[in-house]
Amino acid sequence: MLRTLATIIHTLSPGKAHRTSAAVPQLFDMELRALRRDRAARTGPELFLFERAFADCLDRLALVQRRFERGVLIGCPDADWPARLREFVDDVEVCDPGRLFAGVAGGDAIVEDGWTCSRDTYDLVLAIGTLDTVNNLPGALTSLRRSMHPESLFLGAFSGGDTLPQLRTAMRAADLVTGTASPHVHPRIEAAAVAPLLSHAGFVMPVVDVDRVQVSYSSLDRLIADLRKMGATNVLCERSRENLSKPAAAAARQSFLEAGDGNRTVETFEILHFAAWTPAAFTAV
Repeated sequence: MLRTLATIIHTLSPGKAHRTSAAVPQLFDMELRALRRDRAARTGPELFLFERAFADCLDRLALVQRRFERGVLIGCPDADWPARLREFVDDVEVCDPGRLFAGVAGGDAIVEDGWTCSRDTYDLVLAIGTLDTVNNLPGALTSLRRSMHPESLFLGAFSGGDTLPQLRTAMRAADLVTGTASPHVHPRIEAAAVAPLLSHAGFVMPVVDVDRVQVSYSSLDRLIADLRKMGATNVLCERSRENLSKPAAAAARQSFLEAGDGNRTVETFEILHFAAWTPAAFTAV
């Protein structure tokens, strides 16, 4: 799991003519991803990162001199989001990987790389915080592009490669105690890989911005509690099914504490914002 997700995707998709759907490894457990988001919905989601990303997207929409007719919001942990999005879009549909988040917002559950939609359905697609845990991201992006009218906007945000460096270090400390390496933290997409992925899927004029959010935590347990409330804990298929042993957990906590000032440790969340358009006309693939 030392390779980034972008490296894995590049290996699967070396050329535009290469299909990825037949040989994509299942990195992420899609059913577990849905269950983790359902758990966050039941306990009350932690929204500060999601809200930051969504608000930024609304600011970007405000700069576009256009009102959209029909849009779809993918990833909706806050049932108020569709109403806020309607400031820019006449009709908003909602999809979320979690059944409870989708249901509360009046939408449907989705697995992005298995989603099919009629061509030329939307003139706006907004995806918040889910595309970094899709097994076949090139396929998902291509499906989304096919669902859009020509000259339509694809906008969104997800977690990037520099996310959770202190947690990664803490988990390595735990592995040193156990003597085995286990995939604790998701591989991430690097910022430099996003524009090529969008272009490969048929989008044009891709723009990518990086927002690094630093959050101070009193303990590793507080960080993990936030990740649970975000539905953002480990959903890798190859994850360990066993809890950390007491010595390994103690080593992880100590590593996290030592990365700070002895009282609090600053963790980084990297949010990759992207925007791209469908071309005026494109050849179906």
